[in-house]
Amino acid sequence: MIMVATHNFRSVDQLLAEPGRPGVQVQKLGHSEARTFLRYHVSEQNRWYFETWEKVQLALGVALLAALWRQGKVLISLAALMFALLLAERFYMTPEIIRLGRIIDFVPPAISSPERDTFWRFHGAYSAVELLKLALGFLLAGRLIFGRERIGNQVDVVDEADHSHIDR
Repeated sequence: MIMVATHNFRSVDQLLAEPGRPGVQVQKLGHSEARTFLRYHVSEQNRWYFETWEKVQLALGVALLAALWRQGKVLISLAALMFALLLAERFYMTPEIIRLGRIIDFVPPAISSPERDTFWRFHGAYSAVELLKLALGFLLAGRLIFGRERIGNQVDVVDEADHSHIDR
C-alpha cells in the first residue's frame, strides 16, 4: 500500500510534466490548480485503498486467529497483537488521517497548518504501526516454519514395539 500511495502522488507530477493532451486542460485550469485538484483525486483514491485493505486485513486476521486458536500461547499472542494493532489503525488512526487529510487537501503547501502537522504525526504513527505489524508477521511466520509450534506437527509417538494389531 505504501508503494501504491507513493506512486499515485508521483503520477500527478508525471502527468502534469507531459506535454500534449493534458496540457490543454492544465492551461485552462492553471498548473497549480490542476495539481491541487489531481492530488485531491489521488488522495481520495488512496483513502479508499487504505480502508479497503484494512477490511481485507480484518478478514485475514480473523482467519489467522481461528487457525491458530489451539496452537500455543506465543503464536496466538503474536496474531492477537497484530489484530489489536489493526483495530487501532482501522477505528482510530485511519478515520483521523482521512478527516485531517480532507481538511488540508486544498490548503496550499506553503501555508502552515496545525491540521497538516497533526496529519503527518498520525501518518508517521500509522507507518510505524505497519512496520511493527510486519515485524510481528515475520516473527509469527518464523515460529510457524522453524518453531516447535508448527501447525500439523502434532503427531502422537507410539512407543510400543508390537504393532501386530495394525500390521494385518
